[in-house]
Amino acid sequence: MKFRFLLIAAILVPMFTQAQVKLNTAQFNRKGEASVTSQKELIEITWPAGEGRFGRVQFDMSPSGALFRRIALGTRASPVTISEELDAAFLLTVGKRDLLSQNGWNIFFDKVPQRPFQTFPVVLKKNSISVKSIGSRTVVTVGTLAADRFSGALEVTFYNGSPLFNVAAVISTNAEATAIVYDAGLISRTEKWKTLSWANTNDQLESAAVQYNDPAKNLSVKYRTIAAQAVQGSLAIFPPPHQYFYPLDEAFNLKFIWQGKNHRNMLDGYGIGIRQELEGDRRFVPWFNAPPKTKQRLNFFCLLSDAGNAEAIGSVKKFTNADRYVSLPGFKTMSSHFHNEFIMNVVLAGKPVPEKPEFVEVFKRLGVDMVHLGEFHYTAHPKGPDSLRLKELKALFEQCKRLSDNEFLLMPGEEPNEFFGGHWMNIFPKPVYWIMSRGKEVPFVENRPGFGKVYHIGNKNDMLKLLQEEQGLAWTAHARTKGSVNTPDIYNHEAFYKSDRFMGAAWKAMPADLSEPRLGNRVLDLLDDMNNWGEKKTVIAEADLFTVTHENEMYAHMNVNYLMLDQLPKYDEGWLPVVNAMQQGRFFSTTGEVLMHELKANGKLSGETITLNADGTADVSLKLSWTFPMNFVEIISGDGEKVYRERIDLTKTHAFGTQQFQFSPQLKGRKWMRIEAWDSAVNGAFSQTFHLEAGSGK
Repeated sequence: MKFRFLLIAAILVPMFTQAQVKLNTAQFNRKGEASVTSQKELIEITWPAGEGRFGRVQFDMSPSGALFRRIALGTRASPVTISEELDAAFLLTVGKRDLLSQNGWNIFFDKVPQRPFQTFPVVLKKNSISVKSIGSRTVVTVGTLAADRFSGALEVTFYNGSPLFNVAAVISTNAEATAIVYDAGLISRTEKWKTLSWANTNDQLESAAVQYNDPAKNLSVKYRTIAAQAVQGSLAIFPPPHQYFYPLDEAFNLKFIWQGKNHRNMLDGYGIGIRQELEGDRRFVPWFNAPPKTKQRLNFFCLLSDAGNAEAIGSVKKFTNADRYVSLPGFKTMSSHFHNEFIMNVVLAGKPVPEKPEFVEVFKRLGVDMVHLGEFHYTAHPKGPDSLRLKELKALFEQCKRLSDNEFLLMPGEEPNEFFGGHWMNIFPKPVYWIMSRGKEVPFVENRPGFGKVYHIGNKNDMLKLLQEEQGLAWTAHARTKGSVNTPDIYNHEAFYKSDRFMGAAWKAMPADLSEPRLGNRVLDLLDDMNNWGEKKTVIAEADLFTVTHENEMYAHMNVNYLMLDQLPKYDEGWLPVVNAMQQGRFFSTTGEVLMHELKANGKLSGETITLNADGTADVSLKLSWTFPMNFVEIISGDGEKVYRERIDLTKTHAFGTQQFQFSPQLKGRKWMRIEAWDSAVNGAFSQTFHLEAGSGK
């Protein structure tokens, strides 16, 4: 029997008598650009918000007052009230993680909502307040928070140079095997909001008058944003664009925005905010990891506008480049691992074949230049009979050719999951006919009329030979999770793994953990391990998604690789430059907000071998751009056994920056080095590996 529990309650700021709360500013830089003032129970933060404007937020520390007494934006002398009398609201849903059946915290094949869970309001007690400076940011920590077995404090972070701030319930637990999701937002204690706005899934702006007595409802929106407008300005609410979306097989738009009164019958009052669908895509639904003693950041962003909702939403869109991967000179974007099944579900199913399939248009709008498919995922006949397998491959090749043009390349690909062990992906630099079975007396390769070369593959040795003859690549899909729980670890001694035809693995932000300042540690750690194993391997970003539609929340679940290519290969000429760039490490991967325009070490590119300087250092040059303020760059290196990390703090950065960095890391005794860069919303980019050798000079 399946049990579900919901604690029906209002989010509360407890009513109690207390002495005036003392403001702690011991770590606040009074010589910085932000300022703090206090008068009785009111604490006011003023920070430069860009374009000559200043943001102001007034915290009310009285027991009965709304936390945000006033939120304003304007000149220092004439601030304009944007919103007032608001409370931060959080609902924490706590379930149980399966740590036994597969691979511990790396599990994806988990169905948390099918086991008992409870939802709790996160209750704030306003018994303390401190203000500290971290780089160009001002962090206000308020009181104590409690929700069942979790406790912590509220953190509000203001970013100099932008009308942006982040609201976070930072909480932890000692409980074992815990999985969580959260809803969050702002509750209005007055009726000053007049109009709500959002972009619908057709990318059209919609608006509605605020009805303070209307029950809460959930909205399907684009850009994950809702804005509320008062008389003189607007406030937009949105989640971290990737961190908030734990991994799923489907990128369905699950109505991640809510507005109205008594959200989930647990929040007392009218509000707006972000939400999670507890059942996810109703496949495997792992939620977020919450290991004991980790500080989970249940957070959302607010952006202020003194113009209106349309401007506020337009400003939010800039943080994700309007959910598009921007063009960079010298690079082409490539995304991989899509089980769209266009061939089996449409082309060979007797359905009308659209001239412009929706999935292709989705990728083009995202700014993806090249897409590597994962067709025939348990839907076709990979082992034959030959007549069916060749028919399926021919249809795939014909459609990829038809749908490719001078600005878009659709590359055939599969997730074969045969011969090597675990799950893996492959790519050839041109169409290749091959069948995943080989009977007695069947030749490895033969010529078939109408097809040319046709390969029969019967084991891992045949598969490696095919990759070598056709210049293909293979790599571990979703390494160390899903169907690859023990791979590539269990075959890292095999000839196929050691071959240069086995590229390495693929990265996705999986599992999800709100306490981490990076996404996808699972595969980033694997990249370090592979480097220490001594083989020259690379890791591409993969999406691993099924249906691809305009309605979907694609961007949140996507990632992309920027390959060092000056031109997009033409389908008829093959795409060997793509395969070579992947194999040789001439690319970086990103969620989209952080870009590595240029990265060199001692004048060489990632994937190459560099000779260290005489003193054991390397001269690293990195040109980086970003949208959200940056958090850090990290230089990761290894000596064949240990992994070393050097973190360069970037908390002094503002939003929307570009900067050339010069680093001279000490790498004596190291065999490899790579670079990561992460921002304040936990978006990031990572390079491929530089291989190191000692030398007497540059």
